[in-house]
Amino acid sequence: MSDPIPFSAALRERSSGAHSGSEGAGFMSDLIKGEGTRDDYIALVAQHWFIYEALESAAERMRRDPVAAVFISERLTRLPALAADLEFLVGPDWRERIEPLPTTRRYVDRINQVGATWPGGFVAHHYTRYLGDLSGGLFIGKLMQRRFGFDTNGIGFYIFADIADPKEFKEHYRVQLDSAPWDEAEKERVIDEVLLAYRFNTELFEDLARAKAEAAA
Repeated sequence: MSDPIPFSAALRERSSGAHSGSEGAGFMSDLIKGEGTRDDYIALVAQHWFIYEALESAAERMRRDPVAAVFISERLTRLPALAADLEFLVGPDWRERIEPLPTTRRYVDRINQVGATWPGGFVAHHYTRYLGDLSGGLFIGKLMQRRFGFDTNGIGFYIFADIADPKEFKEHYRVQLDSAPWDEAEKERVIDEVLLAYRFNTELFEDLARAKAEAAA
């Protein structure tokens, strides 16, 4: 009898299609292919602010939970970098000049909900965002740097100065996922929540594309 597949591997396998679909959404694929504009990039950074404001506020609440707390690391914190990026990209009054799109509002509401009531759901969103940032996000940051002539200003979100080896960090994170004390039913719930997070991401890219088209009309 073969050994059961580790939870982290099952999670990765079950969410791979949703991940690919999110990355392939038109708005994001245009940015990656060099067809997006600087304003498109700024619009994405602005929505990230609201998402990570919710996620990192949830992390503060979840620090007291023994299961969730092991996943929380100051080395992942993105809000200060996002604030610096937006000040560079938008100006000192950036906070008054950005607002969440409809999908972002729903995404934030969901993070706030699970971040107050459900450790497994919080971990699902934490995993989806931060492990994505440490994978494709690093690549996207370098692309944006070349595309728009940034040095480090404007792409601080994608720079994890306190994580010397992202691959090692992700491997340790997956070990923690495999060690989480979840039964099979809870693991299924966590996977479902990861799929929901990817769906929010895909729908956010659709919102961004729609907002761009409306602005151009």
